[in-house]
Amino acid sequence: MIVKPFDMTRSYELHKDEIEQKAIEVLRSGVYILGNEVKSFEEEFANYTGAKYCVGLASGLDALWIALKILNIGIGDEVIVQGNTYIATVMGITMNNATPIFVEPDEFFGMDVNKIEKCINIKTKAILVTHLYGMASRMDKIVELCHKYGLKLIEDCAQSHGAYFDGKMTGTFGDIGCFSFYPTKNLGGFGDSGAIITNNEEIASKIKIFRNYGSERRYYNKMIGSNSRLDELQAGLLRVKLKYIYELTTERENIANYYNTNINNKMIILPKLTKNASSVWHQFVIQTEKREKLIEHLNIYGIGTIIHYPIPPHLAEGYRYLGYKKGDFPITEKLADTILSLPIYNGMTIDEMKYVVDAINNFE
Repeated sequence: MIVKPFDMTRSYELHKDEIEQKAIEVLRSGVYILGNEVKSFEEEFANYTGAKYCVGLASGLDALWIALKILNIGIGDEVIVQGNTYIATVMGITMNNATPIFVEPDEFFGMDVNKIEKCINIKTKAILVTHLYGMASRMDKIVELCHKYGLKLIEDCAQSHGAYFDGKMTGTFGDIGCFSFYPTKNLGGFGDSGAIITNNEEIASKIKIFRNYGSERRYYNKMIGSNSRLDELQAGLLRVKLKYIYELTTERENIANYYNTNINNKMIILPKLTKNASSVWHQFVIQTEKREKLIEHLNIYGIGTIIHYPIPPHLAEGYRYLGYKKGDFPITEKLADTILSLPIYNGMTIDEMKYVVDAINNFE
């Protein structure tokens, strides 16, 4: 048996007829930029998250850097971010010429809230928290710190569509929530796409103008903006998948529950959630000191895996100018050396799940 680390065709097959019908509908409409599909998706996604406003953008990275741009974060400003996030989170900061200040993660892969306050100084302008692997971070303390020090709060929800902390959906705690709809995401499109959500009408209005060359109406530019528009085709296809987001999430939860219940190997550390948090299981990430041997073992069985992520941002070659070295963030670096993502995706069969579990339990 072959079990891929991720199989996008499975998700497509689940709602193939509706997806293809919507694609043809959009293509035949003759409207491909900022039409009714984008408007409708923005309304529907805002309603789903509980936010007042949603603005569709071209990618999750655009959502991040534009969010900080609109919040006037730039040269000389510092933004607190967790060390074990994907590098795009950090790019959202540095593309605005601001400085990332890294914080170690906790045992739940989220930002360690007990290590944030010592990083706050007069240059600190925001906290950028990532709900990594689909797990909601501990937001109560982070919100408290933002209020205490007058900081902006941006949430990177690229992997957490539908995850909750204390009954509230990720992306709605701060000033801006940033989403990616990259094809592998829980709510994934068929190309690059993203969005921001916010409860602030002024922020939403500014981002709508900024994404369209800074223009509120054609050829009249209120600001120097960018070209970052969610296109009609992606919006239409996302609308189809959004209708099924609850069942898609439940399916991933069932796969994760099966793994958590049935994997029994003393060399494997299973993921766990912080109190009052849920996960939509964008990834199912285990830890093991024998990662390379486990990868080789699973390869023999035809089971694919991925490392999310092998090189933490502070050690990336592109960020060498920040001056960090190996050993500066030992917890982050330890995770980079021991984490491994198991196959998890919509459409995965019980036989495939059992096959993965049996192979892991046979590892020694």
